[in-house]
Amino acid sequence: MTDETGHGRGGDEDPIELASRRQPLGPARIAALLVGLSMAGLLVVILVTMNRPEAAAPSPAIGEIVPELIGTTLDGEAFDIDDMRGQWVALNLFATWCVPCQVEHPELVDFDEEHRRTGDARVVSVVFGDSDNAVREFFAERGGDWPVLGEGYSSVIVDLGATGVPETYMVAPNGIIVERILGGITHELLDSIIDHYSNPQ
Repeated sequence: MTDETGHGRGGDEDPIELASRRQPLGPARIAALLVGLSMAGLLVVILVTMNRPEAAAPSPAIGEIVPELIGTTLDGEAFDIDDMRGQWVALNLFATWCVPCQVEHPELVDFDEEHRRTGDARVVSVVFGDSDNAVREFFAERGGDWPVLGEGYSSVIVDLGATGVPETYMVAPNGIIVERILGGITHELLDSIIDHYSNPQ
């Protein structure tokens, strides 16, 4: 079928004529397309990283004794992670500017309060790329009463092979790291890890 000008319409157009009217992709258009695809891929990676609390990730630290972590907490208390043997430890790396860290914080508060009553698990936090003063203000506003190691303890982050925040390492009562969780955690997730290793099928 043709219109008043005699040109084909819809699916009746000559494919050779259509191809001849298409403009070729020049270098600028190709570059713009590649940049767009790269940005889309980066967005997917960011969204996955921020929303994968259910996914444990491999780490060279898994199966190893938790690295030495001795010092003074932001509350001025002496701390040695070896003193927590016999309990599960959720070793949490975080920063106050990290949105998933802010979201997971109430979950950590609930987890710590419940397990402190039963005496079988605790939370320990290590600051990642943040100031001690900002962290003190964060805990004063949002709650949380567990040992927090400040900005002077970055060596344990290197020893764990951590790549960002939040990351949580579950340390069994014998001091062995059994799980690494990338992204925000939930109370339920931490309980499920403890149950999995405490009651193997």
